[in-house]
Amino acid sequence: MAPRWRLLLCVAATGIVSACTTATSITGISGPIPPSALTMRQTAFLDTLERRTFNWFWERTDPNNGLTPDRWPTKSFSSVAAVGFALTAYPVGVERGYVTRTDAAQRTLNTLRFMYTAPQGPQATNVTGYKGFFYHFLDMQTGYRFEQVELSTIDTSLLLGGVLFCQSYFTNSDPTESAIRAYADSIYLRIDWQWAIHNPSVVSMGWKPESGWINADWRGYDEGMIVYVLALGSPTHPIDPAGWTEWTNTYKWADFYGQTHVNFPPLFGHQYSHIWIDFRGIQDAYMRGKGIDYFENSRRATLSQRSYAIDNPGKFTGYGADFWGLTAGDGPFDTTFVISGRTRQFWTYRARGAAAGDTTDDGTIALTAAGGSVPFAPEITIPALIAMREKYGDNLFTTYGFVDDFNSTLVAGTAKYGRIVPGVGWFDTDYLGIDQGPIIAMIENYRSDLIWKTMRKNPYIVAGLKKAGFTGGWLGN
Repeated sequence: MAPRWRLLLCVAATGIVSACTTATSITGISGPIPPSALTMRQTAFLDTLERRTFNWFWERTDPNNGLTPDRWPTKSFSSVAAVGFALTAYPVGVERGYVTRTDAAQRTLNTLRFMYTAPQGPQATNVTGYKGFFYHFLDMQTGYRFEQVELSTIDTSLLLGGVLFCQSYFTNSDPTESAIRAYADSIYLRIDWQWAIHNPSVVSMGWKPESGWINADWRGYDEGMIVYVLALGSPTHPIDPAGWTEWTNTYKWADFYGQTHVNFPPLFGHQYSHIWIDFRGIQDAYMRGKGIDYFENSRRATLSQRSYAIDNPGKFTGYGADFWGLTAGDGPFDTTFVISGRTRQFWTYRARGAAAGDTTDDGTIALTAAGGSVPFAPEITIPALIAMREKYGDNLFTTYGFVDDFNSTLVAGTAKYGRIVPGVGWFDTDYLGIDQGPIIAMIENYRSDLIWKTMRKNPYIVAGLKKAGFTGGWLGN
């Protein structure tokens, strides 16, 4: 698969609606079901999916430097964000009994030590980052910047999600866990968030030594919430709270398939920040005005995507109540193809999605779309994941769980990437770190609250939320 570039650069308080009890516009769906209500079959499936997905991070990550590949088995560079997802997976493995706490702590320490001691500087080569930020992609062996990728504020933030989760999880007094906490502090506190303010108040998406600031800033709504929470919460180089106001000023509040919410087409934008931040029951000024929280917003986005698939305006093969999910992911090729007399446009890696007035869809379903939304709507996501696994078997679900994507409309020919199973569909042959990560993390949040309850104690996350104006619920203010 060709290199994957940052898509966005090419792209319970009083009065709050409870995400656990609110009825929706979809007949027969009344709200998220608790894990205790799952069938034995569903529980066994989640056990298998979590374990296989964990194994991808544990076995594919370099145990010495902690660098996780962007994708596998295709040979690739390391993704800084994927390293953050790997760090998030390690405590899940401890709690589930996949690995010992000692082994997970050592792997975590190796990762944090490498990331902190790797060279930083303004030069274009032989560095891992600058001003505390990290380059989007790194060489798997040296950790140096891969080719001419950008210094990425979002990918650094996704790395920090894992770093700070490990800081709050590994709380024992032994030398290894003490060192984890110290390195986590050092990695976070040296980041110069103020430097990343290129235009007034808002955080830039990235910087390159060859050309300076990228012509794109973080303005909502998308996965960038975590960027602002971390930038606001920094005790050393915090940004002004006005940044959050600017972030929310560009929200698009609209109805899509009966769900009124802040729209963003790909589901990853509704998932990433939620992996580490428990938005249930807390509200900023914007959400106080709407009477919901960001968790409910993500639930509505998930429900609307399912309704879109049931309606299937593009008439793609296989879409339905248990076959849906659009987000960023792989695809077969970049070309136009005629199928059954209808011209179809297909893409390779792309941010597919569906929202009000903005749909990008070529029939390619990404499993992380439903997998990363399990806590928001388990009553539709878990049956969908099981149905897709059962229908497509080993073509879709194998050694490390779900491959990244599939497309049932494309049943003949030869794809540039992945493979076409004649009469069945196109199937990816790679696993992507940034798509595997939300699956294991959000399933665990749904089942045990592990990441959420751990991060509710992280002082930097709490400080960032409060400076953004969040109140209520577990914040207690």
